[in-house]
Parts: sequence; C-alpha cells; structure tokens
Amino acid sequence: MQTILLIAGQTWKTILRNKASFWLTVLLGITLCVATWIGWQHYQTQQQQRLQYSKAVREKWVSKPDKHPHRMAHYGYLVFRDKHPLSFFDFGIESFSGVSIFLEAHKQNTVNFSEAGFSNGTLRFGEMSVAMVLQLLVPLLIFFLGYNAIAGERESGTLKILLCQGVSWRQLMVGKTLGIIAVSFTLFLPVIVLTIVLWAMLSQGQITADAALRLLLLLIAYAAYFAICAGITVLVSAVSRSSKGALTILLGSWIFFLVILPRLTQAAGANIYPAPSKIEFAAAIEEDLHKQGDSHNPDDPHYAGMKAAVLKKYNVKDVKELPFNYGGYVMAEGEKISAGIYADHLRRLTRIYQQQNSFTVAASYINPYLSIRNLSMALTAADFATYASFQEQAEQYRYQLAQRMNRLQMEYIGNNKPAVISHDHWAEMPDFRYRFKTAGSVLQEQGATIMALVCWLGLMTVGLLTASKWARTL
Repeated sequence: MQTILLIAGQTWKTILRNKASFWLTVLLGITLCVATWIGWQHYQTQQQQRLQYSKAVREKWVSKPDKHPHRMAHYGYLVFRDKHPLSFFDFGIESFSGVSIFLEAHKQNTVNFSEAGFSNGTLRFGEMSVAMVLQLLVPLLIFFLGYNAIAGERESGTLKILLCQGVSWRQLMVGKTLGIIAVSFTLFLPVIVLTIVLWAMLSQGQITADAALRLLLLLIAYAAYFAICAGITVLVSAVSRSSKGALTILLGSWIFFLVILPRLTQAAGANIYPAPSKIEFAAAIEEDLHKQGDSHNPDDPHYAGMKAAVLKKYNVKDVKELPFNYGGYVMAEGEKISAGIYADHLRRLTRIYQQQNSFTVAASYINPYLSIRNLSMALTAADFATYASFQEQAEQYRYQLAQRMNRLQMEYIGNNKPAVISHDHWAEMPDFRYRFKTAGSVLQEQGATIMALVCWLGLMTVGLLTASKWARTL
C-alpha cells in the first residue's frame, strides 16, 4: 500500500507540475464556478416567480364573490411545480417539461409554460450547469491528464525500470489511477463545499433528512463516476503502444459515448415506442368520453338511466323533489367518469415514455455517462419521474376541487335555495402543495441505473487488479 500511495502522490505532483495540465485544471475550475453561479441565479429567479404567481392565484381564488359553485369549478385554478433546492446543480428536463397546469372541471389540461417554449432555440445546445460540467468536461480533463500514465512510461523506457525495481503491475495501475482521481477531486472538493453551502441557503435553514440523503448520494455517485473515468484512462493507456494512440482512443470514446450514443438511444426508444401527438392524445380521450355519454345533455341514454335509478331509489317523480341538487349529482358522476378515462390514457402515455427511457437505462451498462446522468437528474428532482409525479398530484387536486364544488352544489343549491353560495367556501379548499418523492423511492426507481454504475466500478477494479495477467504481453 505504501508503494501505491507513493506512485499516486508522484502522479498527482507530476500532473499539477505540468503547466498545461495546471492551467486546464484552473480553467475548468473557473467554468465550474460560473456554472454554479448560473445555477444559483436560475433557481432564485424561477422559484421566486413560481411562488409569486402561486400566491397571486390563491388570493384571486379566495377573493372571488358569492356565486354558483359550478361556475367556480369552471373558473379554475393554476398550480405550479416547485423546484427542488438541489435543482440548481442539475437542470435535467426542467427547461423542457413545463411548470404550470390550469385546472378546471370536466377537462384535463397539459403542463405549459416551459422555458424552451419561450427560448430562441439555443436550449437545444444544452445549458451550462454544474452537472453538465462534471459529466462532460471533467472526464475530458481526466483523459487529457492521464492518457500517458502508462504509455508515457513505456515510451520513455522508465516502465521496465519500475517493474525491475519490484513494482508490480497492480501497484502501478492502482497508484496511477488514485493519482488521477486525486487530481479530479482537487476540482470536486470545492464543488462539494459550494453545493452544500448553496443547498443550505436555498433550503432557508429548513434542511430535511431526505434532502441531506439526496445530496450525500449525489456526491457519492459523482465520486464513483470520476473513479470509473480515471480507471478507464489508465487501462487504455496500459493497452496502448504510444501516448498518441491512447489519446486518440480516449477522445474517440468521449465523442462516441458522451455525444453520439445518448442521442442514438433516445432516437431508438422514440422510434420503437412512438408516443401519440398532443392532438392524437386529446382526440382519443374525447372519443372515449363520447362513448360514456354527455353529463350536460339531459337526453343522454347513460344519464337518463341514472336519473331513473335515482328517482326510483328516493321514491320521487321529479328531480326537484330530491333532498339534494340533482345537477350537482350529475356533474359529480360525469367528473368521476371523465377523470377515470383521462387517468387511464395518461397511464398509457407515461408507460410509453418509460419504455423509451428504458433504452437509456439499458445503454448505461455500456456507457457510464448515461448512468450518472440519469441518477443525477433523479436525485436533484429534475427527471421525468418527478414531472410525471407533478402531473399525477395536480390531477388529484383538480379532481378534489371539482368534486368539492359539486358537493357544495348538491348541498346548498336547491329549489327553494339561492343559486349562489357564500365566498367563505372558497377558502375551505386547501392550496396545492407539491410533494417531492422520498430519496428511498428514488433509489428504488433508479435500481437498474445504480447497478450499472456499480458494475462499471467492479469492472474497472477487476481490470486494474488483474493487469499483471495481460499487460506484460504488450
């Protein structure tokens, strides 16, 4: 172990002593600082806007005058998706997924107001975030710093000297890898400190155990990712006859695995599991709703049968004789049917997107970049699962709001009662509060991705420890 640490320390000193390597590291450090500042500003601006508009929507709702509850159900409610304090670290799909849904009776609207919808197209080139720098640029730096770790020793003739002095291949490979990891952690440690400080500030002192666990898992995941990149660099350098050849292989791998392959997997998933367009999705829902009948049409066969059953149950001849408002009863039944149909279609659509994303998960077993990207988005609550959870919670809130208005109509609107009710009832409806998934549920959902990262760590470790069996023949 002493020999391994000696080699690691010498590698670390040699890399930082090189002026080109030093300035590359400094440049990347500055880039990380800029990315952190951009993430901070992005979170502050977006979250303040959402809180401001959410407060305004609530005030407008509560201040509405006395009126018919069904009119309030159609007046609607606007809900916003909160940003997780860790989302400043990784933007994920935040800019493309929309932030708000307008909720109203009998109708399920889509999420709107995405940042991409207001941009000029530059978002397609990506956004500078801390995660983007760590996922894409740090591996590139590691490749530049370590491409000649073994190949350079072979070219200079010092490799044979080291082996003749009793240094084993295992000690050499592990020591070189640890030295490169130490250089990458020279960048990573300041990022850890900044992340913890900003996370604490954005949480406004209300730090939960779940958020702390998310942050810890995030830091462990990136540390494992850098270790994998360092191990790959040393292994490629060991199998290459020259430093130039090692650098060529590493740069080619970076372009293919970090630039080309992610887009190929996304395109493959979208082609094999095509999702319906927005118009097709809405048309399919309308078709199923039409089959179930129209709650606003008194002559509709379904609701005519329901009316006859209700009259028979209460032994009356006219709906005016019922102990409740029949219009509210019909609206509640129609809402129940339409909500069930929409939920069924949304589950199918979500399943299609999950099948598309499964290609990325499968590809993470041959590409560690996809593993860290998926896991990073999940832990910072900027992934598709979080977006789908927001849709589901917003629909539950919409259904509860519509049915509450229907119950108010049934109870307070009648033959001998006024057609309006007190505005005090509006405040009884609690405000929408989005609840993030727990870290435990995120880990459960990302089990395959975590396993891919562990497999890469294991594969890299086995390669380094068994170097003596194959490296001598080169």
